[in-house]
Amino acid sequence: MKLHDQKLRELALAVIQVETQAVAALAARIDDSFVAACKLMYGCVGRVVVTGMGKSGHIAGKIAATLASTGTPAFFVHPGEASHGDLGMITRQDVVLALSNSGETEEVLTILPIIKRIGVPLIALTGNSQSTMAKFATVHIDVSVEQEACPLGLAPTSSTTAALVMGDALAVSLLEARGFTRDDFALSHPGGSLGKRLLLMVEDIMHVGNEVPVVTETALISDALLEMTEKKLGMTAIVDAKQRMMGIFTDGDLRRMLGRNLDIHNTSITEVMTSSCAVIPADILAAEAMQIMEQKKINALMVVDQDQRPIGALNMHDLIRAGIV
Repeated sequence: MKLHDQKLRELALAVIQVETQAVAALAARIDDSFVAACKLMYGCVGRVVVTGMGKSGHIAGKIAATLASTGTPAFFVHPGEASHGDLGMITRQDVVLALSNSGETEEVLTILPIIKRIGVPLIALTGNSQSTMAKFATVHIDVSVEQEACPLGLAPTSSTTAALVMGDALAVSLLEARGFTRDDFALSHPGGSLGKRLLLMVEDIMHVGNEVPVVTETALISDALLEMTEKKLGMTAIVDAKQRMMGIFTDGDLRRMLGRNLDIHNTSITEVMTSSCAVIPADILAAEAMQIMEQKKINALMVVDQDQRPIGALNMHDLIRAGIV
């Protein structure tokens, strides 16, 4: 079959439309059953055990991961493996969240009597409220869809999307209920760029000590330029007699100064510095410092203590090296 650009676009748009309608229909299912499911998971003293077969299993694995990373301890159990020993992972303190569009998935149904026997609550997400799983469940949440996005009506598409969105709704509702914070989230995401953005503080990467460019208010422009050249951060702080920040002089200030024909060896730095400059404390996230730089369209910041004395310096290159940008 020959591929036609317009036809491909039309097919893609049709899929998005069908799945959008499927997700929109879920709003009416945020009912007493949804609340009951949240309460069961919120009150769980063990783990939320998420299970599903095939495509539902892939969605179940993602839901388990989302729950675990947002304050609700959870893990995925393959229903096929569960009937061959992995049921031992499930304890009486747990809650089981089972996914099946038909509600009749054999591998899941096989383990339900054991779950019932040990008294573990079952939350079922199915597309059939009259199914065996729905009737067996402690709480049933309807995730049925009017149609699959697959034109054959066979490949799980809209149904898996609906289940995934409902799982996200459960996870985020629990996150809010638990008062889960950015710091809590960071503790479970220490690796990679996400971990760096959430955990790295300004004090971890700022220049300190002799690396901090500083001149006094009595300095000349030439003195400031020498300090900037030596410290290689594209700026220098200007401080008063008590070492408190008075202003900053940057590469940008230097460029703006060039048209004024000033004698750099006889002109005070205070005449060309930027007095209303942005400064930051050391105990904020490096990601917040980056946001300040972006908002103010600057490439460097001085770090000050409570008395507005410079204790560090940070520029965009430091953020890039740290993996924040």
